[in-house]
Amino acid sequence: MAQPEAQPRTHAAAKREFTPAEIGAIAHLYRGEVYRSTIWRTRLDTTTNWSVVTLGVALSIAFSSPGASELPLLLVGVLIGLFMVLEARRYRYFNVWRARARWMETHFYAPMLDDGDLHTEENWQKTLAKDYWRPEYHVSMSRAMGRRIRRNYLWILSIQFLAYLGKLIVHPVPAGSIGDVIARAAIGPAPGWAVLGFGLCYLGSWLALAEWVRRKDASSARKKGGGRSLG
Repeated sequence: MAQPEAQPRTHAAAKREFTPAEIGAIAHLYRGEVYRSTIWRTRLDTTTNWSVVTLGVALSIAFSSPGASELPLLLVGVLIGLFMVLEARRYRYFNVWRARARWMETHFYAPMLDDGDLHTEENWQKTLAKDYWRPEYHVSMSRAMGRRIRRNYLWILSIQFLAYLGKLIVHPVPAGSIGDVIARAAIGPAPGWAVLGFGLCYLGSWLALAEWVRRKDASSARKKGGGRSLG
């Protein structure tokens, strides 16, 4: 006698139904991840504030008098770069907690609210469990820096560069030509064109990194679809 064909497993049958105790534990876990992401988000604001304050101090010193040096506006770029690296490092930590909270929102809470029952997406918890067993960053350092540049540091660096050019143009007296501006930019043995060229390359490299990361993020978003990665 022919054996009956096995019935295909429906998607609903493969879904995981949690007990009330498990749902309560997941709710507490979600609250904990949201709290940690909030704390690290606050730390991102701290490094941005440091950059803004340092740039403000440099602007105050450089524009305090016509004879004041423009060097503080150049040196502050080193501090801003340091703060940018620190903020990118903090962003990588923040992204771990944010990704976990978002994963629970999209694969546990959203299906529950949409379906009106306790069914959730199939095997979503396995991806989350793997991330708890072996925690890792979800973005690279360069990607984190590109995102922070696009969000905050693009404007800080642009203000720094424009303020430096403004200082060269108006102090100690208004410049009469572009040649005067270039001559004033000279620092010791370094000619003015080299100093200005370095500044343009410095700003351009950060802009290029931000644009590269933006395109990479857009490409990842298009490919994500049904991906099983938290990041």
